[in-house]
Amino acid sequence: MNAVTIVIGAMCILMISYRLYGTFMAVKVMKLNDSIPTPAHELNDGKDYVPTNKWVTFGHHFAAIAAAGPLVGPILAAQFGYLPGLLWLLIGAVIGGAVHDAVVLFASMRKKGKSLSEVAKEELGPVAGFCTGLAMLFIITITMAGLSMVVLHALEKNPWGTFAVGITIPIAMGVGIAYKKTGNLKLTSTIGFILLMIGVFVGPSIQNTVLGDWLTLDTKTLAIILPIYAFFAAALPVWLLLAPRDYLSSFMKIGVFIALIIGVFIINPAIEFPAVTKFIEGGGPILAGPVWPFISITIACGAISGFHAFVGSGTTPKLLDRWSDIKVVGFGAMLVECLVGIMALIAATALQPADYFAINSTPEVFKTLGMDVVHLPELSKEIGIDLEGRTGGAVTLAVGMTYIFTEIPWFAKLSSYFFQFVIMFEAVFILTAIDAGTRVARYLIQDFMGEFYKPLKKTDWIPGSIFASALACFMWGYLLYSGDIGSVWALFGVSNQLMASIGLIVGATVILKIADKRRYMLTCLVPLAYLFVTVNYAGYWMVKNVYLNPAAAGYNVLNAVLSVIMLILGFVIMITAIKKWLEMWNSPSVKMNTKVA
Repeated sequence: MNAVTIVIGAMCILMISYRLYGTFMAVKVMKLNDSIPTPAHELNDGKDYVPTNKWVTFGHHFAAIAAAGPLVGPILAAQFGYLPGLLWLLIGAVIGGAVHDAVVLFASMRKKGKSLSEVAKEELGPVAGFCTGLAMLFIITITMAGLSMVVLHALEKNPWGTFAVGITIPIAMGVGIAYKKTGNLKLTSTIGFILLMIGVFVGPSIQNTVLGDWLTLDTKTLAIILPIYAFFAAALPVWLLLAPRDYLSSFMKIGVFIALIIGVFIINPAIEFPAVTKFIEGGGPILAGPVWPFISITIACGAISGFHAFVGSGTTPKLLDRWSDIKVVGFGAMLVECLVGIMALIAATALQPADYFAINSTPEVFKTLGMDVVHLPELSKEIGIDLEGRTGGAVTLAVGMTYIFTEIPWFAKLSSYFFQFVIMFEAVFILTAIDAGTRVARYLIQDFMGEFYKPLKKTDWIPGSIFASALACFMWGYLLYSGDIGSVWALFGVSNQLMASIGLIVGATVILKIADKRRYMLTCLVPLAYLFVTVNYAGYWMVKNVYLNPAAAGYNVLNAVLSVIMLILGFVIMITAIKKWLEMWNSPSVKMNTKVA
């Protein structure tokens, strides 16, 4: 098996799925109608609700949803071989993830851009709404702190990366102001992109200067700076910082992976991994559990992710210019993210298996595998750092991409440059999810606490916006600074997929209400059935075999308690939904105008 075959096959499947299934979802299931004004027009306030060009919104949405999951998840899942990850990425993204993202975005826009917890409350009742809000607040706090930790380790004592990432902030603000003044998207995008590239390539030259010394930061300093940045991204008008920064970052994200695709076509590296490994039954050095359910839990965002529900019911529904843009932004962005995950999987499986396991396992564990490294000593020498035992997936992606790029003769001597560039690229990739996620956390806090103090529900009330933004940053910033998030990070995989189940529950409810044919509800029920069973079994497996097992490395009673609480919340929401569905089954449908623009 070679990489080009996989890439061509995957791209064909994704394009056909977008054209056929995406159109079916837009026209037949959601019945999108551009004659109806979107919330961005209806509630236009110039701050949160802003009608935005669909490609700018696509850039913001893609940048926000595509965080560590499609980069790191497929790499960790490569432990099982290339085939399980590839199959789940394609099947999960088309049948599950793209549908989930589109219907959550649609459901939120029908309720004037409200958060998923508010939509759940209106569609399923106060109990489901409360449980959804509590689950969302819990998950978003863990997510922001966990993602930020990845950024900390990427930028720690790395002045080039810190400069390249930091320079995107003033550039984005300049682009936001220029676009608002001129309305010329092509000109402002071109200037912004050129400045962004200058910032990236100037980075190495500042490393040995006074500026480089100032930007050589430790993790504690960065742990203070990141929440401060996120506060301004959440509190400032969306057009000034968040949307243009994510839009410009999406050029870099997509550009790097286009370059990787081109590199794969030029080099056509062989996939060194077998289709499946001996670890599919469990006991692997990276993931202790069996291929099911942990292939789905680990890959997460590359196939289907509850985190997307935060963005799809947070910033994005307040920006869409037309209802039909849901197909491009909701359905399409998920398929692009799937392709990102496939390229990450290729970068990992193009390495020799022994080299892969040496990077992703501790030296003690790797010795027990009976493997001998092949190219790793040479790669470590060329890159300039010891690569063994650098667990977590991020370094593996950088090494895999560097390995592919430097096979091109022109780039043969640039290993260290490519490695550092990819590490910086990963930081930018993840940071765009942090700023959008913090803004979503602000909306959640305003919705949740607005039940007790009504003015907080007004997103345009400046004191409320500032308070909610500050509280959101403090919550995940405290966990980031103290490092306590490390004890509960293992919960993210299960809780993230549980959140996706909740999104599909809400989507199924909306479709049952509006669809001409109630069997269209199966578009949500089929992935929901798989995901709900998978999540609950994974949670049970982790509690039994890890969290409450004194002999396991991850023994943690608190994690067990939190897992049980999250699963109970999901169970309550599911029971409430089933009861609601039964009530609605014989009730008249509430339909939108069926005329499609």
